[in-house]
Amino acid sequence: MANGARSTAAVDFRSAAKLEDVEQLIQEFVKHDHREYDDQRAMEIHTAKDFVFSMLGMVQKLDQKLPVANEYLLLSGSVREGVVDMDLEELGDFARGSDYDMDFTLLVPALKLHDRNQPVTLDMRCSAPCHSWLSLRLFDEVTVGKWLDCCNTADLPNGSTNHYFSPTKVADWFFGAVSAVLGEMQRKPQRGTPKVERLEQAGTVTSIILAVGSSLILYDIVPVVSFKGWPAVAQTWLMENHFWDGKITEEEVIGGFYLVPASSMGGRRDNEWRLSFARSEVQMKKCIPPPFAQAFQACKALVVRLLSRPRAVGPYHLRTLVLWACDRLPPTYLSQEENRAAFLLGLLDDMLHCLLNKTCPNYFIPQCNMFEHLPDDTTLLLARKLACTRADPAEHLCSAIEHARAASAIRRDLRSCPPSGVPCSQSDGALSEHSQDHHLARKLQQLVTENPGKSISVFLNPDDVTKPHFRIDDKFF
Repeated sequence: MANGARSTAAVDFRSAAKLEDVEQLIQEFVKHDHREYDDQRAMEIHTAKDFVFSMLGMVQKLDQKLPVANEYLLLSGSVREGVVDMDLEELGDFARGSDYDMDFTLLVPALKLHDRNQPVTLDMRCSAPCHSWLSLRLFDEVTVGKWLDCCNTADLPNGSTNHYFSPTKVADWFFGAVSAVLGEMQRKPQRGTPKVERLEQAGTVTSIILAVGSSLILYDIVPVVSFKGWPAVAQTWLMENHFWDGKITEEEVIGGFYLVPASSMGGRRDNEWRLSFARSEVQMKKCIPPPFAQAFQACKALVVRLLSRPRAVGPYHLRTLVLWACDRLPPTYLSQEENRAAFLLGLLDDMLHCLLNKTCPNYFIPQCNMFEHLPDDTTLLLARKLACTRADPAEHLCSAIEHARAASAIRRDLRSCPPSGVPCSQSDGALSEHSQDHHLARKLQQLVTENPGKSISVFLNPDDVTKPHFRIDDKFF
């Protein structure tokens, strides 16, 4: 029998769905979920980015807490999309289409430790795996003085005092500073300046929705601690074989990591930070075969809606399963487009297995089980929901396609009718007033199209925010 005939007749044993039908539904979902960027949209993205970076420059000037020459990590997708490992249950309910039509996450270092040439040792004695406390004894007296009001103190046996950087206090300070700066910026609006539609603090995340032209752009901004190098607790992981070996250098993968303001279930929320390898994940994402990445996008749409209540499992867990699968499966297999249906069903099976066994190892620190804290009744409830989806994946894919189609329709309506308070002439005026930026808009459109999900590092000079000092991976602009 020919290969074509064999693949056409292939049927999923559990659901009896034809794999060819599931494959077509995945393609349909990807088509509707795809976001297009024309020149106007690229310029609106650029305008929103400049507004946010200008705002952060003013935050730095407010009380000089943030580093003067800072380096941000800009990620495509919000915290809700699982681009970083944060606590979803604290986030507000924003919907793509009605609340925003583009979303980004911006990691803003409050502190930087960039002078280490050896594995970074963290104080994990009081923390769950993949979490750490951070003592300001690692920093100079000037830095300690700046951040003392965002610390919790502890008396040591030798009579000295230790100051632990508090993620909750830092997040509260950051939201207060952003609120003050945005209030000042809105009192003196300039032509073409984005309008702040919403500003919210959701746990330790500051969320801003900007209306610029005909776009609504969500920024989830997270204050973090930035490290250069690699944590000692993840050194063993480097000794293993990985799917990205030979495709990107080890230096690209282990260039740095973060502490994000998120605690473990039983940890001290006001002291405990979570290790994040977002910079490494951006690099490794380039090595995931496109067919597998498309299956992941479709699977994520199913899992996010299905497992949203209770909010115990999120997109980051599914991203973790994708990385493990890339290590486990041959790259030639994952690169075949005709296997996309099998990829999606396999990811559902993987997630179901993790729920039933209440185990989901962190990719970088496998001894950290990200499902260990979940109650048995919660995992059983979510497993039952997922089993229903696995029994009829085609039906749930059709539902996801309808949601994607509806969101696309709303986005098209927004393009033709800008948000209230932002007249069309404002966007048009901005474009004509800055006609020299047309080339930048075209270039930015090309970068967004060709580099989905890549990091954008920004070197901000608060005294001159007009110059674009940003980098997409190793490209400078």
